[in-house]
Amino acid sequence: MPSLPIQTAQPPLRFIPPAYTPWLRRLAQWSLPLLLRLRRIHRTESRGAERLAALLADQQAGRARLLLAFRHPSTLDPLLMAQLLWCGVPRAARRAGIRLPGTVHSQFLYDRGIPLWAGPLAGWLLSHLGGIPIQRGKLDRLALKTARDLFAHGPFPLAIAPEGATNHHGELLSPLEPGLAQMAFWCCEDLAAEGRTEEQVWIVPVGLRYSLLRPRWQGIDALLVGLEEQLDLARVGGVDTSAAPATGLGDLRYRRLIAIAERLLALLEDFYQEAHGVRPERERPFLERIDRLRHAALAVAEAQFGLLAKGNLQERCRRIEQAGWERIYRADLAGLSPVARSLADWSASEAALRMGHMRLVEHFASLSGSYVAENPSPDRYAEVLQILWRAVAWIQGPGGAPLPDLGPLQACITVGPPIAVSEHFADYQHNRRRAVERLTAALGARLEASIGLAPTAADGTLPPLDEPWA
Repeated sequence: MPSLPIQTAQPPLRFIPPAYTPWLRRLAQWSLPLLLRLRRIHRTESRGAERLAALLADQQAGRARLLLAFRHPSTLDPLLMAQLLWCGVPRAARRAGIRLPGTVHSQFLYDRGIPLWAGPLAGWLLSHLGGIPIQRGKLDRLALKTARDLFAHGPFPLAIAPEGATNHHGELLSPLEPGLAQMAFWCCEDLAAEGRTEEQVWIVPVGLRYSLLRPRWQGIDALLVGLEEQLDLARVGGVDTSAAPATGLGDLRYRRLIAIAERLLALLEDFYQEAHGVRPERERPFLERIDRLRHAALAVAEAQFGLLAKGNLQERCRRIEQAGWERIYRADLAGLSPVARSLADWSASEAALRMGHMRLVEHFASLSGSYVAENPSPDRYAEVLQILWRAVAWIQGPGGAPLPDLGPLQACITVGPPIAVSEHFADYQHNRRRAVERLTAALGARLEASIGLAPTAADGTLPPLDEPWA
């Protein structure tokens, strides 16, 4: 997410109600091929769209309610979901002889922060395409109530990214948040309360994966050179590429990647030592060092806002974000004296600065030490190098170098075997927390399978959920 040049306190964030507008959806559908091209997606492939077509036919006939759980590797994901719903599913339905008399579309949850950095027009577009904004760092009751009502009563499925944020990895699934499973069970509750026993609740996993259409090592090498220049690696004794042998280039690339990561980590360790007294421990392994840096950066922000360091990185980031927003977007501004208003502006500026530590952690939240080593493909090199480039550009601010273009992308959209949530509603009534945990784990397995990270049976299905518990 881009940094926000916040200097003053502002009125509280208002809820942007969903206001689905059919003509805007038609316009967006008409312009989708151009949008995909502009974002360098030159080829898309949909797999398993017949599954979703059949379930959509059931929803339109009043026999099902659908929750689309899509992977979130990129900010391009909304375009792929639109491609699936507006193009892939109708084509699959025609091939399979499935009748879809209603509009094929979905409503969706999105981060309330998007209109802050993308602009008010983005908020208007998201609202009129049926989007529901949610503040992720708190219990956003209005957003959850709106989403719950639309899930149970709206004309379209509801789409949610259970990873919560982009991780920029095509072959790595981030930990899933439990909110999606809870939403599914809430819908079961609502249907049962209204006596709608004929309607079944389904979670449909949708895997999204991007790869370079024409992988070229020249582009990867250019990224390596660019990062080495940004970090001035030649001056501090980086990898000597002039002595590279005629063979073993892959090994050399990996050494250069490690040198870049080590140099960036060392610079950040120096910064946190000088500015915040965090002593670096460079004798430790790389993974321990980067994990220590992430925790130290979050602790700086948590100390400013009086927060406890509890939960995983994702949960801590969301609490910091919400604490910062509460100091920036305030409901008490009208009653403040001129001096108090100036102090509120000061507080907002400090909050925005401290939130920067959390944003820095977000750039590195999904980095591990083995992703490229396990499969040193051009795509994995590209993903990790682009993460590092975005982090460097974010540190540099508005003057940071733009991300180099590695060429057009191809995208694969895989609709996995759906999960029949209604079959496990009795387990939820018996033990809600355990049921949500198990449903979340089952969804994670299906999403991993959708991008080739989990085994499936010969027919493409996965084993059933665990047996009911006592």
